[in-house]
Amino acid sequence: MGPRLVALGCLTAGLLVAGSALASGSPEVATTAALAAGTISETARTASEQAPALFLHQVPLELNEASTAWLGTSTALVLLMTLPGLALFYGGMVRRKNVIATITQSVAAFAVVTLVWFVAGYSIAFGVNPDEGLNRFIGSFDAVFLNGVTKDTAYSALPGIPEYLWISFQLTFAVITPALITGAFAERIKYSGLLLFIALWSLIVYAPIAHWVWGGGFLGAEGVLDFAGGAVVHVNSGVAGLVCALFLGARKGYGVVPITAHNPVLTMIGASLLLVGWIGFNAGSAGAADGLMSVALINTLLAAAAGSLSWKFIERIEKRKWSLIGVLSGVVAGLVAITPAAGFVDPKGAVIIGLIAGPVCYVSSVWLKKLLKYDDSLDAFGLHGAGGLVGALLTGVFATTAVNDLSADATVWAQFMGLVWTIVWSAIGTLIVLVICKYTIGLRVKEEVEDEGLDTHLHGEALEAS
Repeated sequence: MGPRLVALGCLTAGLLVAGSALASGSPEVATTAALAAGTISETARTASEQAPALFLHQVPLELNEASTAWLGTSTALVLLMTLPGLALFYGGMVRRKNVIATITQSVAAFAVVTLVWFVAGYSIAFGVNPDEGLNRFIGSFDAVFLNGVTKDTAYSALPGIPEYLWISFQLTFAVITPALITGAFAERIKYSGLLLFIALWSLIVYAPIAHWVWGGGFLGAEGVLDFAGGAVVHVNSGVAGLVCALFLGARKGYGVVPITAHNPVLTMIGASLLLVGWIGFNAGSAGAADGLMSVALINTLLAAAAGSLSWKFIERIEKRKWSLIGVLSGVVAGLVAITPAAGFVDPKGAVIIGLIAGPVCYVSSVWLKKLLKYDDSLDAFGLHGAGGLVGALLTGVFATTAVNDLSADATVWAQFMGLVWTIVWSAIGTLIVLVICKYTIGLRVKEEVEDEGLDTHLHGEALEAS
């Protein structure tokens, strides 16, 4: 264990040293370039000489109090999706001996990603690289450790929102994405390996893809529409989860002995919190308290209801039962699918997307998994990968300028290419991170730990026997 701890310590120290060196830079580029080009007035010139210089991704804050209040509320709602929403949703679906370990993984995602986002994640995702060629693929390192961010700066696309709030809102997206992945390898991963995986994955996979779509990168420039994270969050986490499930292998006894959910009621509580939090996830992505926000909100509710109903009927036809977990899975399927489309389609489009998402995610979670015999424990790919793919493609079909002017250039081909890039980078990056983790700290628990349960062995805690 000694060498492994030393390796992890060296990695952390390296990040801190590199970040400290980069943080000493000065954000003079944006203002200097504007002055040289003569694009600002003498009054602005004088003001710029008195005010701190800005990075390329920043503008002075012009506070919009209503939108700021709404985004602050949305930030809390999206955080609610991970803690306690996803933690309980996943925790209810595992066996009793692994409940605490599964819930703790969501807490780990929050803690690790929050610090990684502060150190470099935000800067990589939303910074503007002064080299236009590089900016297509990666942001800058100007704002590492949130260097240059103040209470008076704003992200350039949202001048009415304080930058610190924008950072916090996007942080909640960065948190839930690797938390979703944990469903794919539930009940068999080491906690120390999980911590390293989340840290590396957030920097190597999540931050670059977020930049490509939302931060001024090439996918956004080429017309890929992703309102709240169909590709960035759901397809990304779903593909990564599938790679993780294949890399780690199935749980002991999978396909041989019954592996059933220990508490569907706990899952119901988690799913309900996810539904409420998703309002902030989608409607908050409008970035303002306006009409677009209201469309994204109603679309979210409609798609969730439609997805639940369509999943129910497929399950009823096959199994002659209406399971609670199936009903809840359909809700999540609808929510996932509407995420990229929420601010681009009208309510009729939202209902159709939800109705299609239910059966597609059912097939992916039940039939495809059985056919290919992989152990995606809690259907990270079945729900989020498949649902995100459906939603992203259908965004190109149902996007309308009656809702959003950006829909004018929407095409299925652009959406498809965006998905291809996301899938390839997520798969390759995830595999690289898994190899690093396996040969440093290690990933999978020992057989005896898996037999007896992760709760007692990894955390020294366990639920009382019923």
